[in-house]
Amino acid sequence: MLRFMLEALIFDVDGTLADTERDGHRPAFNAAFAEAGLAWHWDEALYGELLAVTGGKERMRFYCERHDPGFLAQAGAEQRIRALHAAKTRHYLKLLERGGIPLQPGVARLLREAHGAGLRLAIATTTTPENVTALLPPDLLALFETVGAGDTVARKKPAPDIYLWVLQQLGLPAGACLAFEDSANGLKASLAAGLPTVVTISEYTQDHDFAGALAVLSDLGEPDRPCVVRSGTLHGRTLVDLDLLQAWHRDTINKT
Repeated sequence: MLRFMLEALIFDVDGTLADTERDGHRPAFNAAFAEAGLAWHWDEALYGELLAVTGGKERMRFYCERHDPGFLAQAGAEQRIRALHAAKTRHYLKLLERGGIPLQPGVARLLREAHGAGLRLAIATTTTPENVTALLPPDLLALFETVGAGDTVARKKPAPDIYLWVLQQLGLPAGACLAFEDSANGLKASLAAGLPTVVTISEYTQDHDFAGALAVLSDLGEPDRPCVVRSGTLHGRTLVDLDLLQAWHRDTINKT
């Protein structure tokens, strides 16, 4: 049986690199709806339910099916949804420009440590490429050699397609990588692609089923701010660092 070295880390974006949903994407959707003269308003509870669907355009269709089916019956409904999504992205980027959405604890630290140690970095997300570029500072964005985002693949998470695409771009087998996710749909996608996965929960995903994850954590942790372990083991550490990544990778090898 092949034994792979750990060579790459693959990250989801929304909820994983930053907690972008409640105070980022949600108000941006609402701003787009108001701008278009729609009476739709997604409060925090409703948005939590809508997050069961990945992809912004897909989320709007899902909402319409249940709350405004007449919208979908109108001529040009798909074009309006695409226009609404473009407007939502514009409003979201304005929020990011104001610096209102910080990266999760430990993210910048781990990215720099991993890249410095020669690990390759990639992104596998359903958010748009523009959102990725706006969220990450240029020095961190430059560390990622592959970015799978938006409509790179037709089927969104929980389908594994975006992860399979990223693995193909990297030219690596799943066994040489670790994935980082924050949601049940994301975890299903990464596991279906064969990727051992670490989960850091967000406000909207803390009650999700994360069976199969290597570990479920509050965040990646900082030297002065240990992460909280929901399941799994940190092998005696208080944060996610290079040694822990290697230990987790050995754990996956020993199980095969």
